[in-house]
This record gives sequence, C-alpha cells and structure tokens, in this order.
Amino acid sequence: MSVGILGAGAFGTALGIVLAQAGREVTLWAREGAAEMDAARENTRRLPGHALPEGLRVTASVDEAAGADTILLSVPMQKLRDVVDDHGAVLRDRALVACCKGFELRSTLGPAGVLAEVLPGTPQAILTGPSFAHDIAAGLPTALTLACADGALAARLQADLATPTVRLYRTEDVTGAELGGALKNVIAIACGAAMGAGLGESARAALMTRGFAEMNRMATKLGAAPGTLAGLSGFGDLALTCTSEGSRNYRYGLSLGRGAAWSSSDTVEGAPTARAVADRARALGVEMPITGAVVALLDGRLALGEAMDMLLSRPLREE
Repeated sequence: MSVGILGAGAFGTALGIVLAQAGREVTLWAREGAAEMDAARENTRRLPGHALPEGLRVTASVDEAAGADTILLSVPMQKLRDVVDDHGAVLRDRALVACCKGFELRSTLGPAGVLAEVLPGTPQAILTGPSFAHDIAAGLPTALTLACADGALAARLQADLATPTVRLYRTEDVTGAELGGALKNVIAIACGAAMGAGLGESARAALMTRGFAEMNRMATKLGAAPGTLAGLSGFGDLALTCTSEGSRNYRYGLSLGRGAAWSSSDTVEGAPTARAVADRARALGVEMPITGAVVALLDGRLALGEAMDMLLSRPLREE
C-alpha cells in the first residue's frame, strides 16, 4: 500500500515517518528543498531531530506523490485550494485525505467544502484530532479522527493509515469533524492571550468551557451530529491546543497577551479562521462572543483588557 503526502511541513513529515515505519511506501512532496531533505534524511527546517526512514522518499514532483493509492493533503488551509486547483489533473478521482484545519478566508469553507468545490465527485476524507507532529514522529501514542461520508472508503482508509502508534477512529460526520478542528484554534488563541496577559488558569478554564459552547452552537447550526464535538476532533483537540505551548495558535495568543512580536513564517491557522468564522456566524445568526473578541484583538480594534471587559460584561444568564 502506498501513500503520497503533499506538504513537507512538520505534520506531513511526521505522518510520512510513522507510516513508512509501519511498512507503507511513502512519497513526500516538498515544494522547496526536496533534494536537500532527501540527502540529509531529515527535515531540518520543520521537524529537526527525526530521521526519515528508508521507506520514505522525498520528491519535488507532485506527479510522483500523486501516483500513490492514497493522497494526504498536509498543506496550510489557506493554500489548499491553490494546491488542489493547480494539480487537479493528477489528483482527480484519487482518495484525498485533508490533514489541514480551519476555514478558508475567502469562501468560509472548510477543507471538505474546498475539495468538493474544486474537484467535485472525488473521494475525500478528513484526518483531524489532538496531535503534535513531534509526538507522532517520536512514536508516542496518538488517537485521531478520520471523517468520511462514504463508510466503505472510511473503513479502507482507516485500515491503510492506522499504525501501531497512531490509532484512528472513524466517523461519517465530516461537518462536525472539520468544525471541531477549525474552531478550537480560535479558542486556543483566546486562551493563550489570557495566559500571556497573566489572567490565570481559572480564566483559561472559563474560556475553554464557554469556547466549547460556541463551537457546539456553530456545529449544531450547520448540521453536525451533537456528539461529534465531544470526541477527539472537538473536545480532545481543544484540550490539547489550549493548554500546551506545542500549539502555534496557543503560542500566538501568548504573544498577543504579552505584547510580543510573532514570526510571520510560522503558520497560525486560527487567525484567518477566526475572521472566516465570525463572518459565517453573523450570516447564520450564531452568537460567538469569544470568536468576535479574538477578531477584534487581531484587527487592533480592542486591547486585551477591553476584550475581557466586553466578555465579562455580557448579560448574566443560565449556563
């Protein structure tokens, strides 16, 4: 069984490592530096300290990676449409598994919506859940959600992509799974900002809890199954992302709270996702005050203290 991975960031590389160690033939497409990575047998830029196994080949050719049985799309959410559109001729009718989280800013669609719009009818799934690339690459135990509306395809992908250290649970609720993966990044920014400003663990716990309520309101409005966000793709990912500096979104929030600079080279999916979610929530009439406060912080319309005052001054109500 062969796997092609488009995107040699930390997560794509980590998946390539663990799949190759489990005996799959893996071809990893790197937009830049493929020859150097293959020669060094390590992704020194994005995932240093983890050797690439013999079964993992790095290539600069999308066509080579796309010749595999299953294609993992491990590119940033805001780049997904361009990659799939540019290489649609070789990706069409392949089983595509999106490994990115978030909403596209220009369309407010998630990865499933983007794939359906660019390559209608192409088999697709989403791989999401609580996971850090360095944990996966190190062989530490991880559990993820594989969401696919086609039950037979989901079962095949689950068997093909599970490894001794990466356990996959499948669901047919694609909407719920992609919403959980996207929305938790916004709440992670809020939690990081609160911790960076020294507001304490209790404030973070409150933001996580009320943020989870926001996530469920949006998911229910869009037709997700009520229990999906209580699983790995929602609550599990929220717990990890809002409590660990291994999360870029949480670290970005910390920098906002501390008034520190942030490197523009580090992808923070939660920032454009927050804006897309806020737009979609307004159109749907869904109340999402934490998301709105994050967008106001990002746009410089509110200082952190003002954002917290806004949230705390909301009308008292039942939980």
